[in-house]
Amino acid sequence: MKHLNKIASIFCGAAFGLLALASCEGGDVYNVNAPDWISHKIDSIENSKKSNEEVLVGMQEDVYTIGNSDYSSGWWTSFSKYYVVPDGQKWNAVLNLNLNSSDDTYYKNFAIVFTNDVDRGGTGYQEYGAFRFDATGDSAKYNSQWGNHLYFKYTNSTQLLAPDANNKDANVQKLGGKVTITVDRTSSNTFKIKITNGTVTKTYDQPFKLSNLNADASDTNIRCFLVPEGSYIDFLQTNIVPIGGLTSAQDKAPVSMVLQNVPDEVTRGTTLDKAMSNISAEVTYEEGVKKVIPASELYISAIPDMDVPGEKNLVVIYNKTFKGSNATKPIVAYAKFNVVNSISSIKITKAPSRSNYYFFNSAATSGMTDRTLAFDPTGMEVTATYADGSSAIIDNAKLKFSSVPASAGTYNVTVSTANGKTDNVSVTVSESASTFVTPNPTTLGAADNTGAWWSVFTDNIKVPAGKTYAVSFTNYSSMAGNWNNFVTILRNSANSEYAVVRSDNYGWGNGYAASRNSGGQANWPSWLAAMNGANVNLYVTNCNNGTADVQAVMKGTDGKTYIQYYLGVNTVDVNDLCFAFTIDSCHLIFNSSLAASKRSSYRK
Repeated sequence: MKHLNKIASIFCGAAFGLLALASCEGGDVYNVNAPDWISHKIDSIENSKKSNEEVLVGMQEDVYTIGNSDYSSGWWTSFSKYYVVPDGQKWNAVLNLNLNSSDDTYYKNFAIVFTNDVDRGGTGYQEYGAFRFDATGDSAKYNSQWGNHLYFKYTNSTQLLAPDANNKDANVQKLGGKVTITVDRTSSNTFKIKITNGTVTKTYDQPFKLSNLNADASDTNIRCFLVPEGSYIDFLQTNIVPIGGLTSAQDKAPVSMVLQNVPDEVTRGTTLDKAMSNISAEVTYEEGVKKVIPASELYISAIPDMDVPGEKNLVVIYNKTFKGSNATKPIVAYAKFNVVNSISSIKITKAPSRSNYYFFNSAATSGMTDRTLAFDPTGMEVTATYADGSSAIIDNAKLKFSSVPASAGTYNVTVSTANGKTDNVSVTVSESASTFVTPNPTTLGAADNTGAWWSVFTDNIKVPAGKTYAVSFTNYSSMAGNWNNFVTILRNSANSEYAVVRSDNYGWGNGYAASRNSGGQANWPSWLAAMNGANVNLYVTNCNNGTADVQAVMKGTDGKTYIQYYLGVNTVDVNDLCFAFTIDSCHLIFNSSLAASKRSSYRK
C-alpha cells in the first residue's frame, strides 16, 4: 500500500502544476495520460491486491463447535447440523479447523458427507459419499474420499500427503486454520466441491449432475454435514440456514438434556461415582445447539441410597451455559437403575436352541489358523445365585461367551458374568457341505458395463442352516473404480438386508460390523485390471449360529488368484438367509459349474 501512495504522490505533484484537479484519482491524467511505467506499476500493484478467494454472498452467523476440544472425537461420533442444498444453488460455509499438533495422522481432519434428503440412519437414507480435506497420491491405499457417487478422477489438491508406515505425515498440519467450503450445484452440467484454507485447496469437479437418490423424484435436495476425526471444528458462517436454525455467537442457556450410557444394574457395594463414571448427557441449549457433557461435569445423586438392593432413581443436574458460565436456571434429567446383590455363581439351566455349527473352507480361508465362530445363546437360560441366597435368570445380553474354533470337533464354551463367575456349554462344529447353484437371470447387467448401481438383481437364493451354496461367474468391469465389480447381498425373504458386501473389501448393513474381512489387495490397479473377465467362485455359508460367511476366489485375467472374504456377518435368521447379486457399472455371466481354481495360490 505504501508503494501505491508514493507513486500517486509523485504523480499528483507533477500534475498539480498542469491541471487543477479535485483529486488525483479518477481523472484522465491518472488513468490515461500517465507515463507507461507509472501506469504499469499501478496496474501491477492493484492486481496484486486482488484476492483469488471466492466472494461469499449472504453469509450468516452460525457459531457452534463440532467434536471434542481435547481431540478425542472418533470417526462418526460428532456431526454438524444438516445443510440442505437445493438443485441450482450453492452452499458456502466458513469454519476454523482445529488439528492436534501432536498427532500427524493423515486422516485426522474432517470430511463433508453428502446424502439424500433423509436424516442420518433414517428410512431410505443413502449417501453419495464423503469428501475429506486431506489428499494423497495413492487414492487406492489411502482413501480421502469414498462412496458410490464420488469419483477420484475428478479430485485435485494443492497438497498431496505421503503417509509413512504409521499413517503419519506432518503436512497434515497445513490443513488447519480458517477453512472455506463451497458446494456448487448451480450448473445443470456439473457438481463441484471446494475446500480451502488459503494454503491448501482441494477441489472436486464432476462434469455431470448428481443423480437423485430421493424416493420422491420431485425432491432434488441433497444434505451436507461435517464429521471431524481426531480434531474439532468451530463453525462460523453459512449462507444456507441449517435444519434446526442458526446459532448466534451469544452465550446460550441449557434447556434440556438426555442421559446416555446409564447402566441397567449396579452391584451392591459399588459407589455411585464409580457406577456412573461412564454416563454422559446430551445437553440442548437455546437455539437448538447441542453438546455432550461427560460425567465429571454433572451433579449425580441416587434416591433412595445405594445400600439396599432394588430400583433407584438417578437424578442428574447440570448448571452451565454453552460457554461454561453458571446458568441462571439449572436443568435436571432422570433415569432408573437397579442395585443388585453380587453374583456368587451361575448355572446353565436351559441349553441353547442350536449347538451344531458349520464352517466352509475355500481357497480364500484354507490357510487361516485363527478362524473362529461366534457362540449363539439363542434359547439359553442362565440362572444366577446371589450373595443373599436368592436366584434369578440373567439376561443373556449381560453375559460374555468364549469363541468357538472353526474346525471340526466338540468344544466347551465358557459363559461368564461381569464379576467372573462361569459355567460351560458344549457345541459341535462340522464342515459344511457345498452345493452348486446358478442364479437367475444368468446374465446380470448391460454388456457394455453401463448398468447403474443397484439397478438390477438376481433372484434370491435361500441357504438352509448348515449349508454352503457355491456360485461361479465371469465378472466384467468398466474398471472406472474398484467398486465397479460384483456385489453380494445377504438378506431375508422379505429383502430386509443383513449385509451388502463388495468385491473390494467394503460393505455395510446391520450385520456387517461384526464380520471379519480379508483386507484389501496388495496392488489395487493390477487387481482392477485383472477383474475385467475374471472367473469368480463365490461361497455363502449359513453357519447355523446366527451368522453367515461370504468367500470369493477370483481368478484374474493376469493368471493370478485373488481372494476376498467376510466371515461372521451377524443378525442372521438361520431359518431365513438368502443371497442375491447386484452390479455397479459391471456385468456378470453365471457359469453352469465351478470355474477351475488353485486352492493354495492366492494374493491379497
